[in-house]
Amino acid sequence: MTEKKLILVTGGAGFIGSHLCARLIKEGHSVISLDNYFTGSRENHVPGVNYREGHTKDIEKHISETPDIIYHLGEYSRVAKSIEEPAVVWDLNMMGTFGVLEFWRKKKCKLVYAGSSTKMATPRPEGTAGRDLSPYTWSKASNTELVHNYGHWYDLSYSVAYFYNVYGPRERAGEYGTVIEIFRQKFLKGESLEVRLPGTQERIYTHVNDTVEGLVLVGEKGACDEYSIAAKENYPILAVAKLFVDESKIVMLPARSTSRPSAAIDTNTEKIKALGWKQMHTLEEYIREIKGSILSE
Repeated sequence: MTEKKLILVTGGAGFIGSHLCARLIKEGHSVISLDNYFTGSRENHVPGVNYREGHTKDIEKHISETPDIIYHLGEYSRVAKSIEEPAVVWDLNMMGTFGVLEFWRKKKCKLVYAGSSTKMATPRPEGTAGRDLSPYTWSKASNTELVHNYGHWYDLSYSVAYFYNVYGPRERAGEYGTVIEIFRQKFLKGESLEVRLPGTQERIYTHVNDTVEGLVLVGEKGACDEYSIAAKENYPILAVAKLFVDESKIVMLPARSTSRPSAAIDTNTEKIKALGWKQMHTLEEYIREIKGSILSE
């Protein structure tokens, strides 16, 4: 982006959002973050960003400005955990995103929505589709459809960017954490890694810097379309654990009802490449760096 813009990032204090804010500030843009700190952290604050605390359903109370671009990243984002708290998912993802879309409709700027690639996963053996695995996956798939419809109904500019198991600095562990960070922390503590049966579940893992590069390109050049920001490699989860530790330090746990057997079917990567995106990082390199940091101590 060469022209300096006013950019709103929902979830700007989160893992991906904070990296995006840092990139946008570096490029000279004015950046506002709206975050309720459900999973975001003040430790992720980037100098120069205007931080505002609040729920996205109340976005009009917190944001009076008219941004050039809205990056809507501020949603609930855990598949299995969402089974336990559907009301939280409804509040954050359905009520919250409706508020953002209404704000977008009134401000008539561009929206970049962070979609979930789980809706493109192959069905489970009993036939459950990716979008129907959990309250989270259903809400994300439904919101993606609503974004498309708002764009059509109100002649608005937008793009949908799909993420693929993003990893890198500032990831979270714990109950709302991501598997790579959970594995990393357990590895550094010398603890066993836990893998859900059967262990052959494949996933695509994409570095946060590559993800942010894709988001910036989608914000700058993306049309009313969908873009998958995805690394080219697929890894079975057991193979990922073995990149960290010996098999003797892996504990197999029962499968979950939300487990899906394969990585999401990737139908939009050529579109992001056409905008100039290239994968610059791999999961194996990242894990080698983690293990190398211990050897160098």
